[in-house]
Amino acid sequence: MGYDVAAVRTRFPALAEGAAHFDGPGGSQVPDAVGEAVARTLTSGISNRGQNTVSERRADGIVRDARAAMADLLGADAGGIVFGRSMTQLTYDFSRALAKGWSAGDEVVVSRLDHDANVRPWVQAAAAAGATVRWAEFDRDTSELSVADVERALSKRTKLVAVTGASNLLGTRPDLRAIADAVHNAGALLYVDGVHLTAHAPIDVTAITADFYACSPYKFLGPHCGVLAAAPATLDQLRPDKLLPSTDVVPERFELGTLPYELMAGTTAAVDFLSELAPGDARGRREKLVTSLTAVEEHENELRDVTEKALAAMDAVTLYGHARERTPTLLFSIAAHDSAGVARALAQEGVNAPAGSFYALEPSRWIGLGDAGAVRVGMAPYTDSSDVERLLAAVERIAT
Repeated sequence: MGYDVAAVRTRFPALAEGAAHFDGPGGSQVPDAVGEAVARTLTSGISNRGQNTVSERRADGIVRDARAAMADLLGADAGGIVFGRSMTQLTYDFSRALAKGWSAGDEVVVSRLDHDANVRPWVQAAAAAGATVRWAEFDRDTSELSVADVERALSKRTKLVAVTGASNLLGTRPDLRAIADAVHNAGALLYVDGVHLTAHAPIDVTAITADFYACSPYKFLGPHCGVLAAAPATLDQLRPDKLLPSTDVVPERFELGTLPYELMAGTTAAVDFLSELAPGDARGRREKLVTSLTAVEEHENELRDVTEKALAAMDAVTLYGHARERTPTLLFSIAAHDSAGVARALAQEGVNAPAGSFYALEPSRWIGLGDAGAVRVGMAPYTDSSDVERLLAAVERIAT
């Protein structure tokens, strides 16, 4: 059975408002099942986790289910799934915990391709520890970040490398496994920002061999929270700042305060929804997720290719980002038009395609767009050809 985008679209109440949503890289729309799971949890009896009462057991079950769901989505160990307020918050927390083992002379590598959430926490943690920051710089013409680019920044003093799984600005998908091998050969740890990548492809953290992999459910049809995956043994070596009476058990020692049970229930619902997007013969949620996300990836990339070809044919349009492996994400500007103004004009025609650098300051500056960036178009599981037609017609009217 092929990917049925028409059937998928019926599950998203927000689409009834009529907008063509190309703003998924900033946060996807949410299917009915996720909203229902959040509401059901908020209106059910909920207590702090335990086993004595129904409400305690419900809370405990929600947490265990959410860890299992994210482990299936990421190909990770459920015992190493950490929940937090956002990927940014989790990265700041882990940068501080890891930096406790750094000192003067140690080095940390960050990349010019990354969202600032995988740059600034490491730069600031390094400064506090007296460590040195080194930069992996990508090719401005191709937008590729190669293994060689990362290797040039490595040394025997490298403690950690932070790199994106996919650029939220340009779509570039570096070869994570090859980078992981190079990082580990240097004796360092690898922290991957998987926020943009997780929404568009099957993920296997174990196969990538990333030491830490962080993502955000609200980018893949879920609620606003953050998730980090790591091996339990790796987490057990870290001692984060925490309250004295709070548990020291992994992964709970990294989760400060009472967990947002409703968001965790919504995350489980989002993973379950993703697993059913492409029905087939797969058995088990992990196998279903791989099948569904492979179908989603093919669907989104087909729409990206059609859109990119049409935009490239418009004389006034400049496209940025030409990596061989990319997410279904396009960045463009229109000659003699301010990109923010283009985004406003598109919005007036019911096309949601925002403009900016989207916190990806380093890549935006690196390719000459400064902090203003350009217009970004992102495909999602609910994007269809009629959305693309509306976008292209609107861009052509603005460009001419």
